[in-house]
Amino acid sequence: MQHMFHWILCGALALWLYPAWALAAADEAPGRALARQTVKNDDLEWITTDHTRHRLLQQDFTSPEEVIRACLTCHNQAAQQIHQTIHWTWKDPADPSGITGKGGLSVNNFCIAMGSSEPRCTSCHAGFGWKDKNFDFSNPEAVDCLVCHEQTGTYKKFPTKAGYPVSEPTMFEGKTEYLPPDYKAVAQSVARPKRTNCGSCHFYGGGGDGVKHGDLDSSMFMPNKDLDVHMGVDGQNFTCSRCHTTRAHNIAGRIYATPASEHRKSLLEDDLTAKIMCESCHGSQPHKTTQKANDHTDKVSCQACHIPAFARVNPTKMHWDWSTAGDTQREIQKDQHGKPLYDPKKGDFTWGKLETPHYEWFNGSITGTTAKDVIDPSTTVRISWPIGDKDDPQSRIFPFKVHTGKTPYDKVNKTMVIPKLFGPPQSGAYWSDFDWDKAIALGQAYNGLPYSGEYGFVDTEYVFPITHMVAPKNRGVYCVECHRKGGRLANLTGFYMPGRDSVQMLDMGGWTVVGVSLVSVIIHGLGRIFSSVARKKE
Repeated sequence: MQHMFHWILCGALALWLYPAWALAAADEAPGRALARQTVKNDDLEWITTDHTRHRLLQQDFTSPEEVIRACLTCHNQAAQQIHQTIHWTWKDPADPSGITGKGGLSVNNFCIAMGSSEPRCTSCHAGFGWKDKNFDFSNPEAVDCLVCHEQTGTYKKFPTKAGYPVSEPTMFEGKTEYLPPDYKAVAQSVARPKRTNCGSCHFYGGGGDGVKHGDLDSSMFMPNKDLDVHMGVDGQNFTCSRCHTTRAHNIAGRIYATPASEHRKSLLEDDLTAKIMCESCHGSQPHKTTQKANDHTDKVSCQACHIPAFARVNPTKMHWDWSTAGDTQREIQKDQHGKPLYDPKKGDFTWGKLETPHYEWFNGSITGTTAKDVIDPSTTVRISWPIGDKDDPQSRIFPFKVHTGKTPYDKVNKTMVIPKLFGPPQSGAYWSDFDWDKAIALGQAYNGLPYSGEYGFVDTEYVFPITHMVAPKNRGVYCVECHRKGGRLANLTGFYMPGRDSVQMLDMGGWTVVGVSLVSVIIHGLGRIFSSVARKKE
């Protein structure tokens, strides 16, 4: 009976809230007019020069550095600005120790860490030549302006050349041919960054299409509005920089301990605020003023309701088991998505599609694990995890992809390790020689870290905030998907949620009301019957 009462309450709640959800983005909602105004955009309004007419760019260049030297003659502050950004340092600016970030000692459960494998990892760095720890971060001509600004689509960095394009036609792994760029054409094509510029790295993080994030993959180059209402080419057709606004080459959005944005302001409150937050355009009360959904905005993120699933077109990697790597004789099979289930260099994989997010309280900051941090190998190690709490006014319930894995660690020192993965044969790199002990010893020494000589593999978790692939308003999360037992928010405790949680006194009171109502209806009905019979006798 109690379960039946829960379902009655849940159904009533869903019916009560449904109009708020269905009309969440209706034209008369307060945030809509502001949102429409802020997305008006005409690139031609921002063009003040034609690069094809610059004499300096009409020469035949022989190297990318020559092009950058030409760029800096006019844009003479650009390199210095880039040098101050996380795109250049790959470190969290909020960490004075300098060890947090890909350029530091942070680890993940994908390719683990960069130090000692730089030429492979830095193919996505916004520079040239970061092949080891001796890279000159102060060199202005090492900044790669082209990777973000060229528009020919022919400029490509080679995957193992530390950020350089090729100087002659070169095959990669016998599958893909890379060609030398026509630097003159590339230099003359430069413009504000498009999706193709950002996506060439961010859609392929982790070594392949959609591997890492789950909400960023090649389907986002030309999505329709059913996949993403903001980026859909048949809808608003946003570029990445429409929301990831930039000041002095600092691009809003990257998260370590530093939130993507520290203020929840609309552009009406501050017209210079970054548009990285939903509130920037839609305000803090985005729904119709009479709708219950507005009462959720202080505790529930917009993404939690408006991104019902990630990896909606292409699959994403959900699990990576390094402990099984090294079997070069094993037959390679593919899953139902056409993705490999095993790679001798990397181990076993699990892929997912149309995945339901995991939900946590999130205040905009993420805590991470470095190779110096002591771990507890008897439990799952959270290599990265959101910071937040239900009592924190800056925290909201937020959707995440959780990537799990089995990742190498030092059994004696109880720390995660940084193995040398990339390198030529006989270099000790794991991907060449398949010797974990040697690869770990080399990687730890390179990064100035101790190694006991005993390694194992530990269960790990790593999170990615889900912020893209915003669904149309009629395809959001139904209220009952959270407001029921075993629903989407089942793991979040410490607060009462109607339809999900039980309160014995409330249940007893509810059934008492139902019982009294039923008895009253019966008595009333019997009274009507008896009075009718009495009238007939008269």
